[in-house]
Amino acid sequence: MEKLNDIVFYHIDKAIKTYRQFAQKQLKSAGVSLTIDQWLVLKTIVDSPGISQRDIAIIVFKDEASVTRIIELLVKKDLLSRNFHATDRRKFELIANKNSKKILKKIQDIVIKNRATALNGIDPAELEIVKSVLLTISANCSA
Repeated sequence: MEKLNDIVFYHIDKAIKTYRQFAQKQLKSAGVSLTIDQWLVLKTIVDSPGISQRDIAIIVFKDEASVTRIIELLVKKDLLSRNFHATDRRKFELIANKNSKKILKKIQDIVIKNRATALNGIDPAELEIVKSVLLTISANCSA
């Protein structure tokens, strides 16, 4: 029987979870009261004004219900405004404010340091190979 330590997907999952825990700890120690998932959703909204919740869910690999809950938390934290869409009352328009842009700027410095720590000692050519392999795995599983 195959051992977990011999399965590449086990190591991919472990690396992702370890990085997310590390990144969350860094945010918390910097006094940032956002989770990694909240940051991902907020950054997606700021980077893509007018984006739908469905598209946000696709980009951040979450189901729509989870994205709705995250958006609600971001509204309560005064990082987003949620207004009815001008032409379709079934939709909301998500608007980032000065608070969201301020916190994203603060987090960006932390993210850069986190990535540098995680990728320390890894040759850029090796990273390109890893990226290529991961993209191939994604493509193989999407077909």
